[in-house]
Formats: sequence, structure tokens, C-alpha cells
Amino acid sequence: MDTHSVLPKVVPPLPRPNPKARDLPKSTAFEWLKAGWRDFWTNPLPSLCYGFAIFALSAFVLWGMFRFEVDYFFLPALSGFLVLGPLIATGLYEKSRRLEEGKRTSLAGMIFVRPASRYQAVFLGLLLLLLFMLWQRAAFLLYALHMGVRPFPGFDEALQMIFTTWIGWSLLITGSIIGGLFAAFAFAVGVFAMPMMLEERTDALTAMGISMTLVWNNLSVMLYWGAIVVALFAVALLTGLLGLIVIFPVLGHATWHSYRAIRVSRGESVFFRPE
Repeated sequence: MDTHSVLPKVVPPLPRPNPKARDLPKSTAFEWLKAGWRDFWTNPLPSLCYGFAIFALSAFVLWGMFRFEVDYFFLPALSGFLVLGPLIATGLYEKSRRLEEGKRTSLAGMIFVRPASRYQAVFLGLLLLLLFMLWQRAAFLLYALHMGVRPFPGFDEALQMIFTTWIGWSLLITGSIIGGLFAAFAFAVGVFAMPMMLEERTDALTAMGISMTLVWNNLSVMLYWGAIVVALFAVALLTGLLGLIVIFPVLGHATWHSYRAIRVSRGESVFFRPE
């Protein structure tokens, strides 16, 4: 018997569109930046005060490092700023969210935010803080592996050693790669997690997982957005952190718009539901 005449023909299933992929062009990242700039200048005083507070806090932390001779924290702390940045910008997300609803937001409303996820937002902050502390320990281990167990020579001498010796270049390259991996992971799990928890009632681990999924499925535009964030942060460093007064609020507002553009569906894989 001819089996070809009996068995049905196997037809491969049609490819289904990925519901998490938005297929956004890279130029969309600049549209987010423009939207963030627009939100910044809409009722600008709270955003300016927020940015000044971030600048003042950052300057105080750096002053404390050099004042108490723990300046070996300096370079890891810079990459750590990118780890904690999505959490620190919560008030800026709140302002952009309220602007969408046609409401004004005061500085107090940006500081004392009440996320829909409640205490889970605190748990998210603790997880990001633990990730930051893990990077600090990894940085110390890298230094010990390259330099041995000896006291930090001081920031000026360390800079000279890093840029004029082979061991220094090895430490710089290795540290940049590992720090970049930490920052990239923190960016992926945190960039959409806090905006999501602001308006959706979910748990921290789920929000981080969905954030990573959205970043991975929209990798092209998100890599472009990440490059813009790093470039503007570098500009803020070149201005002695003064640029944070404007750059940080604009990036915070723009991140909310990136979340809105990519997280268009709601309620997937969450453990809690709005009451």
C-alpha cells in the first residue's frame, strides 16, 4: 500500500508574531528622548529640583569617598550608579505618568510615590542594591587578583598605574568588561521593572523577568537606548556631575516613554491582581 496516499501531508505551522516584539526602528530611541525633554519642560521646577537632589547626593557621596580615604570605591560606584539609576528615577516616572492623565505633579508627589505594587517595590530596590553590592565585591576581587593584597595607593597614583602599566591596562579592560556585564544585566532587569510596578500590581521578581524579556525581544532599539543613556551619563561626568541636574530627569522621563512604547500589553504572568 502506498503510504503517501494514506497519511495526511504534514504542513508546518505558520509562524506566529512575537507579542513582545514591537519591531521599533532604532530612531525611536531619540523619540523617547524628545518626549522626556518635553516632560522635563512641562512644569519644570519639580524635575529640576529632583535633578539637583540627585546631583547633590552624588557629589556628597564622592566627597565622602575622598574625605574618608575610600576613593577605591570611585570607579565601581560610577558603574553602580547605572545599576541603581532605574530605581532612583521612580519620581520622574510618576510625573510622566501623571502628565499622561493631564495632572500636575509637585515635588512632594514625586518623592512620596505610592506604587501599585506597594511593598514589592521596596523588595525590588533591595534586589538592585544587592546587585550593586555584588559588583563592589567583584571589583575588589579583580583589584586583588591584579595587584595582590596591598593597600590602595591613592586615586592619583592608581590612575597613573592603570594607564601606564600592562597590569593597569589589564585591570581596566577586565573591570570594564565585567562592570559592563553587571550594568547590562541591571539595565535589562530594572529598566522596565520599576515603571511596571508603579502602575501594575505585581511582584518584584516577575517585574524583573518581564523587563528582561521585553529588552531581549526588542534588543536593537534597547541597545540604542542604552548607548544614549551611557553617552549622556558620560557627558554628566565631564561636567563634574552638574549635568545630572538636567540629564538625569530627562532620561527618567524618557524611560517612562520607552516603557509605554514597548509594554503595550498588561497583566501577563503576574501573581497579584488589582482589587
